[in-house]
Amino acid sequence: MKKLTLLFAFILMVLNLSTVSAQAKYENEKTAINTMLDGFNTAAAKADFNTYFGYFADESTFIGTDATEVWDKKEFMVWAKPYFDKKQTWNFTSLKRNIYFSKDGRLAWFDELLDTQMKICRGSGVVEKINGQWKVRQYVLSMAVPNEIVDKVVTEKAPIEDILIQKLKNK
Repeated sequence: MKKLTLLFAFILMVLNLSTVSAQAKYENEKTAINTMLDGFNTAAAKADFNTYFGYFADESTFIGTDATEVWDKKEFMVWAKPYFDKKQTWNFTSLKRNIYFSKDGRLAWFDELLDTQMKICRGSGVVEKINGQWKVRQYVLSMAVPNEIVDKVVTEKAPIEDILIQKLKNK
């Protein structure tokens, strides 16, 4: 009975260590993703085109605040290049960030509140570990609209977006 108790205690200890090890791994990965996303934002603020786009996976998507802004990496590079060339890029600073992992730990998704020239925005996306580095697979930028002024915002954007809605319905 004593041997069985010791074996059971040993098994629990091993299981506990593997759980702690997995949690530590994700903490290390969270740190790596936080560092990557901060570098991503810093590269944009410094108008460092190559570094900024180096954070994107080759097959990735950027979705902007305008309903028409859905670009693959190459399209986004073409759109952004004049802004980077003129050093008129964006400066986003994360105020709060959440990171979540897939079961196998190869994919993670995040959401964050950003301090921007548009005031508070939300960045969200999916990152994938590719060749040992976290890369952006999809990034979505959206403007946060306080509930108290949603009606005013809808009134302002309705004439523009009503046209787009009709175009999209007619496709």
